[in-house]
Amino acid sequence: ELTGGIAHDFNNLIAEISGSLGLIRRRVDAGRVGKIEPFIKGALKAANSAGVLTHRLLAFARRQSLDIKSTDVNSLVDGMFDMLRRTLGKNIALEWMPSVDLWPALTDANQLDSVVLNLVINARDAMPDGGRLTVETTNLAKAETRRSGSFQVGDYVVIAVSDTGSGMPSDVIAHAVDPFFTTKPVGQGTGLGLSMVYGFVKQSGGHVRIDSKVGEGTSVKMYLPRAVQVAELPVDRIKLDALSGNGQTVLVVDDNDTLRAVMIEVVKELGYRYLEAADAHAAIPMLQSSQPINLLLTDVGLPITNGRQLAEMGRLLRPDLKVLFVTGYAANAAMHGEFLAPDMEMLHKPFTVEALGEKLEALLKR
Repeated sequence: ELTGGIAHDFNNLIAEISGSLGLIRRRVDAGRVGKIEPFIKGALKAANSAGVLTHRLLAFARRQSLDIKSTDVNSLVDGMFDMLRRTLGKNIALEWMPSVDLWPALTDANQLDSVVLNLVINARDAMPDGGRLTVETTNLAKAETRRSGSFQVGDYVVIAVSDTGSGMPSDVIAHAVDPFFTTKPVGQGTGLGLSMVYGFVKQSGGHVRIDSKVGEGTSVKMYLPRAVQVAELPVDRIKLDALSGNGQTVLVVDDNDTLRAVMIEVVKELGYRYLEAADAHAAIPMLQSSQPINLLLTDVGLPITNGRQLAEMGRLLRPDLKVLFVTGYAANAAMHGEFLAPDMEMLHKPFTVEALGEKLEALLKR
């Protein structure tokens, strides 16, 4: 079922991308470039959907790359409130019940943002005729939660998303987190929403509980480990028009020729100089040379000598070298805190020009 689901979704997305590119090529060849914008948008939308699909699959498999930090969950949901209300529409009342003196949670704030939104969308779809959705946070001290087949005692921050919708029978609840399992009509759900929630919370060291009764509604509770550190405040995103290089040199290393060429074009567009190499073997002599290199932009999954090893060699030769890793999937990079040293950042494929520019700007201005 998993393989069939992946094949079905990816074949559709590839058909959208290749079909759009084929039509763009025909119209460019015919000089009709004024009518290609809809196909460009279509290809970009499908490519983004493919990235979301792989992200959800990695989340289910507990192999996504997480940036685990102390997180203020109440502030995170507060910041989402207007977006959640717009997502629900006018016929669903949104109730927000934050706990006073909520502990910070040990989690990835960006991924938690996506998970909460996912649960809210699921709840909305279960209330086509309207209803009430409640988001609630609580502290749970010395609780027992099941992790990897055993119960772990500890302090948890609980986030509950509850609705007054159609609910689920017990046989559906038993399969609710299975990938590509969905009760929605064809074309209205991927069947990966709760799979992503489950995998993310488990990888964060927590637990998920689903309570539901047919005709009465559903409550999904996420138990996240309590953090002992003070929660970090969110950082404002850099606007694209504020991004500009100042002649710094970026060494771009990727064994995929097409992707390397794309990254080089982005580096050039942002005003940086560049050097390029297909692998660590070609990059090391450049790092050993006297030419200026301010930042190493490298794929993690390089052949023979991987990107992390290359970065370590580069730091020995140039202690002030900044490093930006790009990765589609790297098992040893599952936890940012364990993989990244100071002045190192990570960017996940597929990424936008804006995302790459933000990372380069942030690193080079430190």
